[in-house]
Amino acid sequence: MGYDIVIRNGTVIDGTGGPGRQADIAIRGDRIVQVGEVAESGRREIDATGRLVTPGFVDIHTHLDAQIAWDPISSSSCYHGVTSAVLGNCGVTFAPCKPEDRNYLAELMESVEDIPAHSILSGLPWNWESYGEYLEAVDSMDKGINVGGMVGHCAVRYHAMGERSLDEAPAGADDIERICALVDEAIGAGALGFSTSRTFMHRVPDGRPVPGTFAAEEELLAIGAVLGRHGRGVFEAAARLGERDNDALDNTRREVAWMGRLSRENNVKVTFGLVQSDRRPELYKRVIEFAREENAKGAYLRPQTTSRGVGALFALDHRSPFDEAPEWRALGKLSMEQRLAAIADPDQQAQLIAAAAEHPSRLDLTQAYILTDDRVWYEHDVANSLATVADHRGVCPAEAFISLNLEYKGRMVLYYPVLNQSMDAVREMLIDPTVVMGLADSGAHVGQIMDASSPSWLLSYWVRDRGIMSVERAVQRWTSETAELFGIRDRGLLQEGKFADINVIDLEHMRLSLPEYHHDFPGGAGRYVQRATGYDYTLVNGQVFMEAGEHAGALAGTTLRS
Repeated sequence: MGYDIVIRNGTVIDGTGGPGRQADIAIRGDRIVQVGEVAESGRREIDATGRLVTPGFVDIHTHLDAQIAWDPISSSSCYHGVTSAVLGNCGVTFAPCKPEDRNYLAELMESVEDIPAHSILSGLPWNWESYGEYLEAVDSMDKGINVGGMVGHCAVRYHAMGERSLDEAPAGADDIERICALVDEAIGAGALGFSTSRTFMHRVPDGRPVPGTFAAEEELLAIGAVLGRHGRGVFEAAARLGERDNDALDNTRREVAWMGRLSRENNVKVTFGLVQSDRRPELYKRVIEFAREENAKGAYLRPQTTSRGVGALFALDHRSPFDEAPEWRALGKLSMEQRLAAIADPDQQAQLIAAAAEHPSRLDLTQAYILTDDRVWYEHDVANSLATVADHRGVCPAEAFISLNLEYKGRMVLYYPVLNQSMDAVREMLIDPTVVMGLADSGAHVGQIMDASSPSWLLSYWVRDRGIMSVERAVQRWTSETAELFGIRDRGLLQEGKFADINVIDLEHMRLSLPEYHHDFPGGAGRYVQRATGYDYTLVNGQVFMEAGEHAGALAGTTLRS
């Protein structure tokens, strides 16, 4: 039998963390069948001379739950080498769902993850109630990448308890029994795990914390026991870290402790989001210490972080940093061409500048960093901030924002990190073996952030430009390490018999593109999209999915089940 595809002469970074080597890779069907010197030709030959050949990236923290129904290539993940994605993070999912609760779950998702509810309601088929039926619906969707999901506490608790699921009072024994039965069905049907939200930042539209926020330890441990009985499934949490806590972090220690107990008692892997914040700049270090303490007692806790700041975006084509002023908000009703014409008009310029002075921006504009087509740079360099540029030009920030947009014809975005604000802290977490890569949040906060390019930033900035780790280690962080944590079998490694999810990467020329605001969600809703150069090919299940940054036609993704 011949080969379908042979990738030749590349430097194979196999995902194990071991040294790269010159080798060919032969593919037959959806599997890798040979790694080494391949004598026989393939029906298609890919020349990878001077390129890295890596496993496809496994992104364990996305919110593509709705988007996969109308965007089969799962942008922007597809532009950054991702071939497998985990849905259902932070406790927010669309199953289980009673027919009468569809609006509620859609509006909850919008409230927590900034995905428009009207897009969700019109874009999803909603032909399920149980989680298993939801996975069957995902099976039927065209997919460019592989997707699997966790079942979320919000949906489970609301299905089991209705409005009482939001109460601070603990669930009763009967409630917990119903909750566990729903989780049992989901894991039995192939859910990759269970997710919960404990942070007070996640709220339903009326302002109350989401279902599950106040769940007692008894309820959480009972859910962990379900995963333990199945012998599979990860437990993911948007944990309560540093919130309503004292300087000794007693509540945070207790939060990590119950996760450690759940892990030890049930042999369950637990992961939770971790970021640095200037409000508590040392909190991330203490949380890692707490996780290590639990792991030393037999737990398996993996905090997860992203490779850069989690940053809000501001631009002329969506929302500006000066929208406190009604004159600036009025620009949002105009087309982009009209906005550029408005800011070019001297009279309107003067009005906008005066309005910004009367209604000052709430942002610290020394931390609003300028991105342009020439330089998409997420380093927190105050010299590249709007405030500094304004000072150098001898104008106010609003006038600098206007002039920059005129110079760049509207192709200018401000990046304002609200989490992971310290690059030193990010570096420390990236090289810490306790911490795993995640939190790219693809599909979430679509009108606010664009962090799906996290793997590309890790490779281009931290590896190529800063050299904080080897490319072998960086690739391992986004492939076998994340796949192993979530029990995603036969992916994340370039070895014979594994699925042929593969990237061919030109690391020298990898660059991030400027985030762009597109109105391409159902109903014309908008969202940020970001591309990158440097990905020559991305293969999913043995078929060329992306080529030179464009969809090549294949939709060979499958549903990942535990």
